Amino acid sequence: MELLNLLITQFTKSRVEQIEHFMNHPHEVQQETLSNLLIQAKNTEWGRKYGYSSIKNAEEYRQRVPLSAYDDLSPYIKRMMNGEQNLLWHSDIQWYAKSSGTTSDRSKFLPVSEEALEDCHFRGGKDLITLYLDRNPDSRIFLGKTVSVGGTLQTYEGNDDIYTGAISAIITKNLPIWAEYARTPSTSIAFLPWEEKLDAMAKSIAEQNVTNIMGLPTWTKVVLERVLEITGKKNILEVWPNLEFFAHGGVAFGPYRELFNQFIPSDSVNYIDIYNASEGFFGLQDGDCEEDEMLLMLDYGVYYEFLPMEESGEESTAAVGLEGMEVGKNYALLISTNAGLWRYKIGDTIRFTSTVPYRFKISGRVKHFMNAFGEELMVENAEQAMARASEATGALIHEFTAAPVFMQNGEKGRHEWLVEFTTAPDNEEKFKEALDEALRSVNSDYDSRRHKDLALLPPVVHILPKGTFYNWLKSKGKLGGQNKVPRLSNSREYVEDILAAVNTTTY
Repeated sequence: MELLNLLITQFTKSRVEQIEHFMNHPHEVQQETLSNLLIQAKNTEWGRKYGYSSIKNAEEYRQRVPLSAYDDLSPYIKRMMNGEQNLLWHSDIQWYAKSSGTTSDRSKFLPVSEEALEDCHFRGGKDLITLYLDRNPDSRIFLGKTVSVGGTLQTYEGNDDIYTGAISAIITKNLPIWAEYARTPSTSIAFLPWEEKLDAMAKSIAEQNVTNIMGLPTWTKVVLERVLEITGKKNILEVWPNLEFFAHGGVAFGPYRELFNQFIPSDSVNYIDIYNASEGFFGLQDGDCEEDEMLLMLDYGVYYEFLPMEESGEESTAAVGLEGMEVGKNYALLISTNAGLWRYKIGDTIRFTSTVPYRFKISGRVKHFMNAFGEELMVENAEQAMARASEATGALIHEFTAAPVFMQNGEKGRHEWLVEFTTAPDNEEKFKEALDEALRSVNSDYDSRRHKDLALLPPVVHILPKGTFYNWLKSKGKLGGQNKVPRLSNSREYVEDILAAVNTTTY
């Protein structure tokens, strides 16, 4: 293992040079990516329909090819899952990631080609290690195991050659032997349904020398709590003294930071943001990134475009490439990928913080925001405010969601927050006030509408019993994997559904 650690460290040095190349030549690398995608897909049904063979540049691509939502591509994807090929992408595709970006009952199945696995998802995982080793050359992570908190797989009804499931499970199933040897738990445990998996996983990984963890904070938290219960230890470092880092994605880490500081009481353990979705691996935190900031990875077979968000919170009509992007502005992310997603609206919004190189923060979801009163509250604002309110009141957040209370009977509107705590605040009323103050601090539109209660009354906060969000996700069939609670909604769909099932304390 010492030799393996040395060989891998040497191998990563050449990849660092490639990363530096796309950081220094982003536009050229992205243009080359688009050209390669068009060449590979020109003879597909989609490529023939839009004349990919004659598209010469990005501007012509934007003019000729329409934006795509899932419903636009779904007829092609269903045909592919039933055995047809060469529709959206030239190579045969047998893997489909079951999307869990929301708790909607309607599932999305996103194609995962061999090219996407190798050049995007696997490369993202390798680059995570590469950049970590580049700034931590004395690392000994390969002397132990990686804990991966993932999902399940199943064959597609009607075609046993097609597999569907969480992208984490698809990646695990296709890992090379050396990588599979370095991870835990075994696939016999990893692919179990969540409630069967939790105890078996915790017992198995508790006996390993774990040096790094990858997963969503929400589900990783549940696993680590169970490990501590089983072992009787006070913190995770008593179980895994050689733990070096936790790579997390899916939700902002801010509201969970203090909780993980208690799980892992050491300044020497690193926390690394990654942006890996069912559709691809798009960004990760390198050594020069600030908190919640990531480097946009430009050579993964993904061509990026950005739709500016209008003041109303809706998408504008004109997409731009990297060259037209403005720092500090919110954009809806569009991707064209080496799995056949074309100008696809992934649903996330991002905000660039730098162009040299291109670094960004995830600011929310296109459909997950609140703007019922002109406040333009993004998920990023909500997570920052929740972290500040928790710190101010000694609370530890487990989950939360929020929605507007619309104006009625002559009364002004307000926001309604449903919060489940791991550790309750020392003063619930103070928590509500701190949340309101933090929201006013991070969002000027919210502040102007809260000024003297002109358009918005103070928020109402419901404290939910422990286990509420878990049981709600379970009722939707959304336990484990990459499933997550929607942070904000401009409708009351989620809030009403949750409140109907529980008794709450209101402040």
